[in-house]
Amino acid sequence: MVGQARSGGLAKHSLTIAGHATSISLEPVFWDALKRAAAARGVPLAGLVAEIDEARTTNLCSAIRVWLYERAVRATD
Repeated sequence: MVGQARSGGLAKHSLTIAGHATSISLEPVFWDALKRAAAARGVPLAGLVAEIDEARTTNLCSAIRVWLYERAVRATD
C-alpha cells in the first residue's frame, strides 16, 4: 500500500481488491479508523475494503466512510 497526501487533507492509497488495483482517497482519520477496524477483525486492510466493496451501493470512498460511521455508532449503542 502506498500513501500520498493530497490537497484538501486527503491521502491516496493503492490497494488490490477483487484481483484488480484501485486507488482510494480518504482523509487520514478514516484511514486510521479503517486500519484499526481491519486489525480488530484480524483481516488485511485490502480484505476489509473488498468486503465493503462487495456490499456497497455507492462509490467506494463513500461506502467506506459510511461503513466506519455505522461501526462507530454500533460501538456506542
